[in-house]
Amino acid sequence: MNWKAEATDKLRRYGAMRLAVINLPAEIKRLSLEAQSIRSARTDGDVVVGGGSKREDALINNLLHRKELEETLKQVKLWLTTADRAMSVLSQEEQMILHHLLIYPRPHAMELLCQELEQEQSTMYRKRDQALRHFTLAFYGISEI
Repeated sequence: MNWKAEATDKLRRYGAMRLAVINLPAEIKRLSLEAQSIRSARTDGDVVVGGGSKREDALINNLLHRKELEETLKQVKLWLTTADRAMSVLSQEEQMILHHLLIYPRPHAMELLCQELEQEQSTMYRKRDQALRHFTLAFYGISEI
């Protein structure tokens, strides 16, 4: 396995995962409110293909969707806890480098970071690789990247 690529991918997804922790509960609540607006299934309603009414199908689909999102939220929170622990062992400079170059990259990030830290580009690439190696070791327990 290419641990460097795995760690890089994790760091690039970090910001989106942070946002998902905020958005998923809101979406689960929206679905819950939507389920309340679906009228109760009538027992004497017309049967559709599959044996249930349209209302029953809508309620079941809504419930399944909420359960999937709740499970996803649990997984995202666990993933973020692990990533946050791995980030916490990095130095401030390592965190800043990974933050600017991988987590929330912006155009010309390397040049801006070089100016901010008053470092040559070659030194900054070396520091980025060291920070990534340190993160990979903390996340996976593997340093051979």
